[in-house]
Amino acid sequence: MATVTSISGRLRDLLMFRLVPPTYLGLNLNLRPMSSSAQDASRAAPSKASDHNYESLRVTAAQRHVLHVELNRPEKRNAMNKAFWREMVECFNKIAQDADCRAVVISGRGKVFSAGIDFMDLGADLFQSFEEDVARISWHLRNLISSYQETFSVIEKCPKPVIAAIHGSCVGGGVDLITACDIRYCAQDAFFQVKEVDLGLAADVGTLQRLPRVIGNQSLVNELSFTARKMMADEALSSGLVSRVFPDKEATFDAALALAAEIATKSPVAVQGTKVNLLYSRDHSVAEGLNHMASWNMSMLQSQDIKKSFQAMMEKKKLKTVTFSKL
Repeated sequence: MATVTSISGRLRDLLMFRLVPPTYLGLNLNLRPMSSSAQDASRAAPSKASDHNYESLRVTAAQRHVLHVELNRPEKRNAMNKAFWREMVECFNKIAQDADCRAVVISGRGKVFSAGIDFMDLGADLFQSFEEDVARISWHLRNLISSYQETFSVIEKCPKPVIAAIHGSCVGGGVDLITACDIRYCAQDAFFQVKEVDLGLAADVGTLQRLPRVIGNQSLVNELSFTARKMMADEALSSGLVSRVFPDKEATFDAALALAAEIATKSPVAVQGTKVNLLYSRDHSVAEGLNHMASWNMSMLQSQDIKKSFQAMMEKKKLKTVTFSKL
């Protein structure tokens, strides 16, 4: 049996090879045939996450190392009220610091994912008295918009991968939310709508900044944003907004949870470092991204996770049997 000491010597040589066949490393790159354990995980009874108590969200421990965040106003089509904008920030800041959580699935409870902003509830904040002068009203609105932007930016800042499972309507603020997620799955009945122009305003909490990067087609982004037309599931798939489409809500959630379970078996050092560097590279030049990566990995390559993974590989053990420490 190979010892950890002997492995660290071989590790230097192994890391020099950049074209190792994925099957040799035991990676399952085909997401369709999920493992039986991942399938079972999607059907396991969730337990309430005791430190997450909210009015607009429901957070459960869907399975080991995976949290499920549900938009929880089904009677209001999961419209985003005052509590939601505050609670999402609190929720994902907690998740970011949760050493046991390695992946998150976010979905909408009830018949739809989200109808967008609840203007009936937010009206008093958005349209305050005009007795004050323009400068003071503008200052208030800028602070308010910035705080609402943080509601979705916090998803990107959270180092844990976040998977959106979308069904029914995903309108306005719903699009802002899902474009901040790392992976998007949807049901066949899902549709997406950048609705703001129909309400007399420009989308201001993330869609106009993130959607062009997500789908990489500025013409299509402009069309959707200028017209507020609906994008159906098949077009969302072909444009790259979502990576997979499923027959219904249940199948979408099961697949998202199985994917989260798969991610949760990986080294949290590797997965969270990957997310951080993907987002950094998105917003910086290639040279800046490479420099950031070098600085990042000069410490992360010293992780015990690498030694554990290579030892399992050499002993012909499945990588899913490796136990990684919490992060």
